Amino acid sequence: MSWFWEALQNAPLSVKMIVSIGAPAALALGTGIALAFVKRSGLLTLLLYVSNTVVSFVIFQMLPDFVREGGPLVGVLIFILILLITYIFERFFTLKRAMGGVPVAVFKSRFLSYLAQKDFDGAMEYCKSQTHSAANILETGLRASAKGSGENATIVQNPVEIRRTFEEALSRETPILERNLVVLTTVASISTMIGLLGTTIGMIRAFQAMAHAGAPDAVQLAKGISEALFNTAGGLLCAIFGITANNFFINKVDQFTYEINEAVHDTMDVLETLKKG
Repeated sequence: MSWFWEALQNAPLSVKMIVSIGAPAALALGTGIALAFVKRSGLLTLLLYVSNTVVSFVIFQMLPDFVREGGPLVGVLIFILILLITYIFERFFTLKRAMGGVPVAVFKSRFLSYLAQKDFDGAMEYCKSQTHSAANILETGLRASAKGSGENATIVQNPVEIRRTFEEALSRETPILERNLVVLTTVASISTMIGLLGTTIGMIRAFQAMAHAGAPDAVQLAKGISEALFNTAGGLLCAIFGITANNFFINKVDQFTYEINEAVHDTMDVLETLKKG
């Protein structure tokens, strides 16, 4: 296999750019979309880690010699960067699907207008026509709480049961919005530690080069310092990337969850009023 790695290292710059950018981008985008639309993602996650390992190793072998002198931890940081991009794509497509094409405020106004007319069947059909999380929660809660339309409309639960039903529906949907956010924070934290580890190893090599009797080994000294700096830069890059993405998505999820909570509580208030009336 040595001939294969030599061929990669000696490949034209255009080939290296295509492989180094195209392969991880395709892996991250494809796997990110798949993770966003698959409920049970255990096998897909395993495939992601295996494929990412192979792609990261290939990219590491294609790097210039002065970058590869940063040591194997540079390859680990490439793995982490691809992983971060994958989960950023997953979060983007998951939240885009959860938010749907209609803003929650617009959806809530239309939905409550159905309830005001006691058109519960129409309200549930309207929820089915939407794709976002608010529609799923309200449709699930309303289906258990009321049925019928017009004169045949009936609220089958008391106020306490209505609130419990909607809160349970909300608790089942919220984890989907927050899924994999912990991965972004964990990977960002780990990348900082790996960068620091690479920095420490590089500095150890640099000091070992200076410990020779007589003149220090300039080559080994330069390699040690280079390894330290490359790992520091890589670790910081992944950490900044991951923390920024995590904060962005947390803000999006918090804002969206607040809008959903408003819609759920307004719905419960309307149903309780209709029940009492």
